[in-house]
Amino acid sequence: MIKLKKISLFILILFLSILSLTCLTDDPLKIPFHGYTPANLGDGWEIGDPAKEGIDGEALKEVYKYVHDEKNVWQIRSLLVFRNNKLIAESYMKDSDDRTNLHPMWSATKGFIGILTGIAMDKGYISIDKTIYDYLPEVSNHLEKSSITIKDLLTMRSGINYRNDGYNGEDGKLFREVPSNSIDFVLALGMHASPGTSFRYKNSDPHLISAIIQETTGKTTRDWAKDVLFDKIGITRLEWRTYKDGVTFGGFGILTTPREMGKIGQLVANDGMWNGEQIVSKNWIDEMTKERINDTPEPFEDVSFCYLWWKDIQRNVVLTMGHGGQYILVNRDKNLVITITSEQHPAFEFSLMPDDLAYIYDRINSITK
Repeated sequence: MIKLKKISLFILILFLSILSLTCLTDDPLKIPFHGYTPANLGDGWEIGDPAKEGIDGEALKEVYKYVHDEKNVWQIRSLLVFRNNKLIAESYMKDSDDRTNLHPMWSATKGFIGILTGIAMDKGYISIDKTIYDYLPEVSNHLEKSSITIKDLLTMRSGINYRNDGYNGEDGKLFREVPSNSIDFVLALGMHASPGTSFRYKNSDPHLISAIIQETTGKTTRDWAKDVLFDKIGITRLEWRTYKDGVTFGGFGILTTPREMGKIGQLVANDGMWNGEQIVSKNWIDEMTKERINDTPEPFEDVSFCYLWWKDIQRNVVLTMGHGGQYILVNRDKNLVITITSEQHPAFEFSLMPDDLAYIYDRINSITK
């Protein structure tokens, strides 16, 4: 009798396990599509009608259905479309709370640093042709780095042998070892090339720019950005992490919402203007989005590197992008902005692939007059 009860219990557990596994595999990767009409949250966005802004509404609906239903783009959490300073479409594929929940931007943070560099130039704090020796006292202990210019940092050509390889790279060491001075940690690394000669995508270069902004403005990059950028364009839902030495992360670290991301894209589309105020000069927007490095390695071989932004020359679109599939895409000629957020922690091979991103962008661009 006891053996029978044990066997019955085993069968019951096995049945429940199979049932739960079946339910798990049948569980949809995304919530059903219910429409793309934006909610009016009073967050500074005027809600627009696709047809009035020159976008085919029915065709746009098919794009949203594709993103909701297609398993190849299971990573996507949100897709928003802005045209002519208006939010015309939004939908959230995993959780409707993503409308207001903060989401990591990862390397899309670098695009914010690019804009802040222009503001610092406009205000006379820095010159991108000067060297880091002119701004950072730590360089006096690492004179082999003294010829690195801010322009080298903007184009990822510092030559510093920094690797973004997560736990095993300098990113991981920087967190594990918790140095008292994150700038000294970066500058103490060796060189893989002479300054200005070799492109390597890495977080150290924009982090040094963040340190220079702090050194010259007397505020953390995060606080200064609030004064000169975020408050002026109405970004309120945003966090920006800092290292324990007080330096705001330059290569990543921003958490914000898809709607707030759209404001950064719209500022670029508007040539640096917001509600009649020139937040950053048009000249800098032009310079920031001009292709500088065309022979970028995998996985960036289809786009050119600018000043911490990327450019798809074929499509005439500039973008900033972060790990997993966090994107702000801007077509300045059409005043068209698209933001996409995706799952934040996938291994690279499971991230939103460039071809899938291009397919979505091409469909939206093709129905935009």
